Amino acid sequence: MSRILALLVFLGAMVVVAPPAHAAIGGQSATNTATTVTYRFTYTGSPAFARTYIDTDRDPGTGFAQGPVGADYLLENGGLYRHNGGGWSWTFVKPVAYSASGGTARWTVDRADIGESATPNDADLVFQVEAPLETSARYTHVYSGGGGGGGGGGGTTVTYRPSGENFANPERGLYHHTGDCDKNDFSLPTLRSYRTDQHISLVMCVFYLAEFKAAPIGKAALDRLQRQFDTVRAAGLKMILRFAYTTSTTGDDAPKDRVLAHLDQLAPYLSANSDVIYLMQAGFIGAWGEWYYTQHFGNAGNVTAADWAARKAVTDKILSVLPSTRMVQLRTPAIKRTMYGTAALPPGQAYGGSANARLGHHNDCFLAGPDDYGTYQDPAAEYPYLAAETRYLAMGGETCGVDPPRSDCPTARDELARFHWSFLNTDYQPDVLAGWSAGGCLPEIGRDLGYRFVLQRGTYPSTASRGGPLPVSVTIRNDGYAAPVNPRGLELVLRNGSTVYRFPLSGDPRRWAAGTTTTVGQTLTLPPAMPAGTYTLLLNLPDPKLGDRPEYSVRMADEGTWEAGTGMNLLLHTVTVGDGGRTS
Repeated sequence: MSRILALLVFLGAMVVVAPPAHAAIGGQSATNTATTVTYRFTYTGSPAFARTYIDTDRDPGTGFAQGPVGADYLLENGGLYRHNGGGWSWTFVKPVAYSASGGTARWTVDRADIGESATPNDADLVFQVEAPLETSARYTHVYSGGGGGGGGGGGTTVTYRPSGENFANPERGLYHHTGDCDKNDFSLPTLRSYRTDQHISLVMCVFYLAEFKAAPIGKAALDRLQRQFDTVRAAGLKMILRFAYTTSTTGDDAPKDRVLAHLDQLAPYLSANSDVIYLMQAGFIGAWGEWYYTQHFGNAGNVTAADWAARKAVTDKILSVLPSTRMVQLRTPAIKRTMYGTAALPPGQAYGGSANARLGHHNDCFLAGPDDYGTYQDPAAEYPYLAAETRYLAMGGETCGVDPPRSDCPTARDELARFHWSFLNTDYQPDVLAGWSAGGCLPEIGRDLGYRFVLQRGTYPSTASRGGPLPVSVTIRNDGYAAPVNPRGLELVLRNGSTVYRFPLSGDPRRWAAGTTTTVGQTLTLPPAMPAGTYTLLLNLPDPKLGDRPEYSVRMADEGTWEAGTGMNLLLHTVTVGDGGRTS
């Protein structure tokens, strides 16, 4: 079992860290009646200004340039403003109904005042608070009701029923650590049973290269690695991958140049099998690949500048050979802060492909003591850093020892949520896990690790015309600890028997932050040659690399919506397509 046995301990009392003061935006929504629009979002802290930028013509080249939109109108606190052209130049239009209390900002505006009285219609929005300044991603509001939808038929709102069921979803949850991956082949029936019987979709592979510290990796070892990938794929699971050279605290690992050469050998295997690699842990260095006991990279915490340069060379090499859609986890916050800077990843750089945007964190002694056995060196700085980073970066690991009350349910719940955990070892440490079971929080933890998307409501027309618009709006809440970290598809599907049409939706599930609600609103255009008939609406979040495998699509946590055979989520609504609203 992998373990860091760091000797770094804090003297004196445990440091208690207060959450940072910030103004994070969440819970964005825009709803309308026939005559008004209501905009809403949540925030933290006490910002002096709350704003909504409204791009009514959805043209980023006109209006005030605010991120991806060109705002024609601005709501700032209690006022509505119209853009004059150029830079920050606005004309006051009128006061509007506005409130900002309890961490929620809300405006209600007459649609005529922003030139949005026609239906169907839509607008791009950006929400903002200051200070500190934080700006949301683009949000598209599709107007519903109030005069009928495109092609006739108006809008019908469907309300969904949340489910408390625990079920398998890709790239999240409890995982199994099944032994030395370089010596014991995975069993396909066993892996399949993890998913069907235990709701587990992840398995860890720690692949030791002990025989190759002074030689290239042998063909037999590479063949075994490929077999492990193949079995995981056949079972419908994904792999947490780590390479290491030793389990000994003597730290008899390999020198930097050998590690880099081995990574060149592994590169084609990582590329060919990235579809079933959930993420990769940095590994390679030290006992269990945990970067502490090592003969070549600075042993037992005594790390020189040259050692850090060698460690960074290994990390950079991993990033270069692993496909850019996959993240790499480092063992402690101090490792990343030393090699790549102490500032947390800015939201605007998330998922951008840089080293900082791909380097996440794992804690393999979670709750084992005040500093989690050396995981933290300076909690006062590292706690807020990690909380901010893991909004966009992968976080997971395992427990390693009982340390009540820290290892009990209350702290577990708090830190799993605060640090946005996506996965946790179900095999270790048994006494900690037994304590969670006795304390009643283990089922909740298994359910809420990673993302847990819940359909709340959707608004859809009942009829539409071939070649005409189809305005749709669906609201989704994330009840999990984290958001997905790997790319994820998003599409609306219309199905009539064997006739299926797929329409990409403009949204990124990686941006659906924990504890927030997101509305995906868009006006689609139906193909002119689309056969007339009644179509079932479905929402699909497929894996971009495994789109034909339903096990790898995301299931919504609602009653009566999941189609296991297709991997799609029923939206419990049909739309009749014809000419001008007629089916014949």
